[in-house]
Amino acid sequence: MRKSLDHILLTPDEMGAADAASAESGIPSFGLMERAGQAVAASALRHFPGARRFVVLCGPGNNGGDGYVAARALAEAGASVAIYHLADPQKLKGDAKLARELSGLPSQPLQDYHPANGDVVIDALFGAGLARAVPEPVVDVIHKVREAKIPVLAVDLPSGLCGRRGIPLGAAFEANCTVTFMTRKPGHLLLPGRVRCGEVEVFDIGIPARIIDTVAGKTRENSPVLWRNLLPASGPDTHKYRRGHLTVFSGPASRTGAARLSAAAGLKTGAGLVTVASPSDAMEVNAASLTAVMLHQIDTVEDLETWLRTAKLAAFVLGPGFGVGGRARQFVLALRDRPLVLDADGITSFRDDPSELFDAFADGNTHLALTPHEGEFSRLFPDLASDENLSKVEKAVKAAERAHAAIVYKGADTVIAAPDGRAYIDTNGPPSLATAGSGDVLAGMIGALFAQGMPAFEAAAAAVYLHGEAAKRAGRGMTAEDLAAHAGVWLDP
Repeated sequence: MRKSLDHILLTPDEMGAADAASAESGIPSFGLMERAGQAVAASALRHFPGARRFVVLCGPGNNGGDGYVAARALAEAGASVAIYHLADPQKLKGDAKLARELSGLPSQPLQDYHPANGDVVIDALFGAGLARAVPEPVVDVIHKVREAKIPVLAVDLPSGLCGRRGIPLGAAFEANCTVTFMTRKPGHLLLPGRVRCGEVEVFDIGIPARIIDTVAGKTRENSPVLWRNLLPASGPDTHKYRRGHLTVFSGPASRTGAARLSAAAGLKTGAGLVTVASPSDAMEVNAASLTAVMLHQIDTVEDLETWLRTAKLAAFVLGPGFGVGGRARQFVLALRDRPLVLDADGITSFRDDPSELFDAFADGNTHLALTPHEGEFSRLFPDLASDENLSKVEKAVKAAERAHAAIVYKGADTVIAAPDGRAYIDTNGPPSLATAGSGDVLAGMIGALFAQGMPAFEAAAAAVYLHGEAAKRAGRGMTAEDLAAHAGVWLDP
């Protein structure tokens, strides 16, 4: 796969546009199908050398055409092959019709397939372009294959999965591996699609990179190549103030731990100074637990405004353990002109009037990062959260535009979005991140990169990626304290 395409994700519509543009440029479309089918056959032989029979399920479109090419290649390699078709194969058109004719192999109706020991299913029914619920005969075969525990190799995307949203459309195959072409699709990375695809192989069938670049939108897989050149760099004249002063707001005495996790992570992620801004009742407990992180008493919004006028503060984190309510809203509005990471309680504090938050940060360059999990996202963006026609990427992008903020829509398939439509899907976070306090650590990491001068979207994307790397370093059994201690994992710009 060409490295220039590694992180591009094409929606099914964009992939269709690439196919059409390729044909218009004079590239024979059947040649693309031939290379796709041959790649599927090679993958099948490589992954399943002990298969007694390859069962190729062919749909009524070009995905089925890929299947007929694969079936022919497998038969030519000496493998046992059986083809089962969906709909009347006599009605095939174009390249798919030619692929079936060239195969010279008989086929049977899909509903006649009965799994046998030693079968490997090659799913070439629909691929990534499916936009409706799968028909009943396909549902029946999906259930048969699952119950018989037959291995599945999917062509482009397991049939039944939406290539744009990554969700099953009624039912979907669970593939051991998937062979897709030119680039991955959002459905390969978004959940639950990611776990239903198995190992995903991307095969270059020969569409020019210039065409892919032309049709591609703004969705990518999160990767250091996208933001590495914006990471803070230290030189011989660097000192702590040039590395930025990060402030993390603490909650009351009984809820101080979250802020300290954020502060520790911020310091590890390179902020030159970190201060916990604490209410008076929590000063003692915070003082007993902080060393390199400084402490400053802030009780009221007037205290905060005075401090803002007198101190050189680069960025702020508000929300972890802070408490929900009017005080949180007052503090956030006082920071409307400052780089702010708003998390947890800070987000929930605006659930009754999200526009108050959005309006406050609407002017100038994006300097607000919101880090909601599913529930918090629905509090600020209830209409987007409930819209089943939107993918997680599309929800995050619309939210970012509305809020004029970088959105970190958290989960096992975290999406980072910018108001200009860019969206990165993150895939490197291990399951160990599902532990209390990991979000507090992430907020501190974003805040530290913000404090060091990274733009909001890139700071969020980099922090999410480094958060996953830190979790890998911390290992199994990781706690949030362990994660914060490893937040210093770094990539040189």
